[in-house]
Amino acid sequence: MKNLKEISTRLEIAKKNIRDFQKDSKRSNASSLGKALKISTELVAAVVVGSTIGFLLDSWFGTKPLLIICFFIMGVAAGILSVFKSAKKMQKKL
Repeated sequence: MKNLKEISTRLEIAKKNIRDFQKDSKRSNASSLGKALKISTELVAAVVVGSTIGFLLDSWFGTKPLLIICFFIMGVAAGILSVFKSAKKMQKKL
């Protein structure tokens, strides 16, 4: 009798641990997706802002492809720098 009660108690504890682990893994998956969306949005936003500034300055000064290309490259560089900073912050939290 004692062994049966001990086994059932251990079984209940194991089931509880499995449920807790499954809840934690669901939260971490959603959190990872949020982080990925944040990083990709930062990268795209930097490229779009840089290209828009280059386009506006090109149309204002009349130097059609030159400033678009320069500001596009600067936007890409700013986006990559932003991604590195975000990734470094996320790594420190782990």
